[in-house]
Amino acid sequence: MLYGWKINHTVIEGKRMAFVGSAWGLFGNWIKWLILTIITLGIYGFWVNIKIMDWKAKNTRFRN
Repeated sequence: MLYGWKINHTVIEGKRMAFVGSAWGLFGNWIKWLILTIITLGIYGFWVNIKIMDWKAKNTRFRN
């Protein structure tokens, strides 16, 4: 919610941004990342922060 509010109130070069991600989408990814972390004995945990930033970027758009 906090990230969504921040993006929805951001303007870059006169264009307002919008966050289109959902809590369910992030929750599904968390389950997947947890399973991968358990399978790899914690090694995948180093990439979780990068995957969160990637998910945020994929769900951030410019409003028309």
